[in-house]
Amino acid sequence: MVERTLAILKPDCVRKRLVGEVVARIQKAGFKILGMKMTRLKKGAAGRFYAIHKGKSFYEGLVEFMSSGPCVPIALENENAVEEFRSLIGATDPGEAAPGTIRKDFGDSKSENIVHGSDSPENAKFEIDFFFSSEELVGTR
Repeated sequence: MVERTLAILKPDCVRKRLVGEVVARIQKAGFKILGMKMTRLKKGAAGRFYAIHKGKSFYEGLVEFMSSGPCVPIALENENAVEEFRSLIGATDPGEAAPGTIRKDFGDSKSENIVHGSDSPENAKFEIDFFFSSEELVGTR
């Protein structure tokens, strides 16, 4: 089934100048880019985006990190997009990620792991809508 998912190339990815390389891997894996832009999240916006994690031990650090520099949200489409993208990027902790995954190859730590990926089709819809209006997405009505 064709699904959508959201990737965010995190501030560490931008800082390390890996945006082009990561986007190339995403496209080589068969994902269609529906929308992409560079932005910088303010702390309030990062807090709203990651509200699902509020109260968890890593929440404050995540908000701080995600607002520390520019990031690149990308709306993607593919067969089983959520599952396929999570497979492409690997485990949250780069040390536990499978060889050849984006996080294994480029991530430095569990908190600076290069890329975000939606964890369910429902969250993907919320996340894509957070960053993109329907007019900004290619191939939508």
